[in-house]
Amino acid sequence: MIAVQRFSSTDADFAQKLAALRAFDAAQDVAIDQAVAAILIDVKERGDAAVLEYTRRFDRVCASSLAELELPREALEQALETLPELQRTALEAAARRIRDYHRRQLQQSWQYEETEGALAGTLLGQKVTPLDRVGLYVPGGKAAYPSSVLMNALPAKVAGVGELIMVVPTPDGERNPLVLAAAATAGVDRVFCVGGAQAVGALAYGTRTISRVDKIVGPGNAYVAAAKRRVFGVVGIDLLAGPSEILVVCDGGTDPDWLAMDLFSQAEHDELAQAILLCPDAAYVERVARSLERLLPAMPRRDIIRAALEKRGALITVRDLDEACDIANRIAPEHLELSVADAERWIDRIHHAGAIFIGRWTSEALGDYCAGPNHVLPTSGGARFSSPLGVYDFQKRSSLIRVSRQAAGTLGRVASVLAMGEGLAAHARSAEYRIESDD
Repeated sequence: MIAVQRFSSTDADFAQKLAALRAFDAAQDVAIDQAVAAILIDVKERGDAAVLEYTRRFDRVCASSLAELELPREALEQALETLPELQRTALEAAARRIRDYHRRQLQQSWQYEETEGALAGTLLGQKVTPLDRVGLYVPGGKAAYPSSVLMNALPAKVAGVGELIMVVPTPDGERNPLVLAAAATAGVDRVFCVGGAQAVGALAYGTRTISRVDKIVGPGNAYVAAAKRRVFGVVGIDLLAGPSEILVVCDGGTDPDWLAMDLFSQAEHDELAQAILLCPDAAYVERVARSLERLLPAMPRRDIIRAALEKRGALITVRDLDEACDIANRIAPEHLELSVADAERWIDRIHHAGAIFIGRWTSEALGDYCAGPNHVLPTSGGARFSSPLGVYDFQKRSSLIRVSRQAAGTLGRVASVLAMGEGLAAHARSAEYRIESDD
């Protein structure tokens, strides 16, 4: 039996049970943080030499220069050309859909000019420009995350980022052809076979060989996450992601095997992943529980799935779908499936979710790979205040302000009063100097 929690929203202690279920200790491991801090300082001071030393120590890859660890464009293209046809076709189809979706996110510069009264001639606006250089971290070795390459690189390219530098560890020299093929498909400019905190440090501070970037995106292990946290402010980062999450709201009309597999799809990420079902039909909840039990033995990652479901999973019976939506908003999940009849009807009831999957046929797995929207999403309730990764994360905005001679007097008087109210006399005088005499 899978000892997944089952309880009801009518339980007297429901709020406490839900809070305990959602609790996640995101405290940093002190030892990891201290190790990362030392690595970053070393990379900042010694540059290429430090990166090479840590690459030898952690990945068992020896090179006399960092330039030897850069893959030429030809190597990426060869990886793409030699992929099995089925994989290449799928990779290119996913890239096409992701690129098309993100093109619709492009922000444009805008401005307007006031034409009447004392403020005539004042121009205000916003100039939108892409980042100059972005670093993309990709897990390497036996792990293959081509979807991560596409989801991070393509929005950057759509935004017009000048240069995209990918770092990927290659333990014992093992290079994953699918990851390299994805880099070719997405148009990554440079690829270095380095990883860990040392790669993050190289991207953040720059070395003789690796240029300093403006932002670092992409997933990694605890050392990579700690390094990104430490360099934030020196560079931008995408987000600090917690364990993967899925919340399924179902009315009891979906094949229970489908929902069991949807819950598995996130539980198989790691033992801290969270998979929750909300349903008003208690009998259906039991059917899903039986499906979980029956389907689990065939899963290659069944031990991870079981651990995740037993630690942080739950099958919750609710009063109705309205209450299910209220609970969903309280949880603010990374992934939310609305596996209900007339699913569009409930979209407006959802205020907080990283991605919403609408209807019985829309599995979360499609969003991970090829639907089009980004799979880099806020976790741990972050959907209350954050959004999916997108083109806008690779663009920045500058305000445009131009004031006419006449408007300088009108606005200057307003600014002077407010500046003096704050005790900032130089601000007030700066504005007053441009106020022409009324005489």
